[in-house]
Amino acid sequence: MDLVSKPAANGRAGRPRAVPDTAPDLAPREQILLAAAALFTEQGFGGTSTRAIAQASGIRQASLYYHFAGKDDILAELLDRSVRPSTEMARRLERAAGDDPGAAAAALHALAEADVTLLAAVPHNVGSLYLLPEVRDQRFDDFRAQRAALQATYGRLGIQAQALAEAEPEAGNPLPSAALGALLIQVVEVVIPLRRAEEPVPDPTPAAIADAVLRLVGLDAVQIRTARARSAELVGIAP
Repeated sequence: MDLVSKPAANGRAGRPRAVPDTAPDLAPREQILLAAAALFTEQGFGGTSTRAIAQASGIRQASLYYHFAGKDDILAELLDRSVRPSTEMARRLERAAGDDPGAAAAALHALAEADVTLLAAVPHNVGSLYLLPEVRDQRFDDFRAQRAALQATYGRLGIQAQALAEAEPEAGNPLPSAALGALLIQVVEVVIPLRRAEEPVPDPTPAAIADAVLRLVGLDAVQIRTARARSAELVGIAP
């Protein structure tokens, strides 16, 4: 997610900078977010002060408080930017898919591919902050609600797409929607530990991870190719 996508809260200028711009092409708010993302992922949320964020941003600490009430607000926005675009796309794709299992498979592929792309692009692997103990606090209820909604959509689309697969009675009871959604979102979010790994690891494309999601719901190679081809069309018509 491009940190430049959100403008400053208002048009007034902040206080003069303490040091020259570290990224002069970014607005001060975006510089704060970028610096905080790096510090939170490297030092942890508790180990990062607003003073350190201000210094890394190249602004005075008082100027940071002009843009954010504190580091809780900074973390909340970073988390929001890493999940809200996928949640909004999920709603559009699910509406566009309707009750058609083939369209649901295409929607699931499109959603997984877009979600992986987002998580691979957010600066400083912001997705790794999901497991911070502080994120369980009620201050971040909105983020957790967004991610829960995204997970639920994965589950519903997965259940619909399973109708394309041949029934195999010997395979046992199928996963309910909630459990399937939890499984599928974990497959998508594998990009987070892959980015965090210190040793070189294979770099799967978003499309390859999306293919793996469809394999988990039981689709065969032909059905996956069909869903992949149809996903681009579905994205284009999603309301």
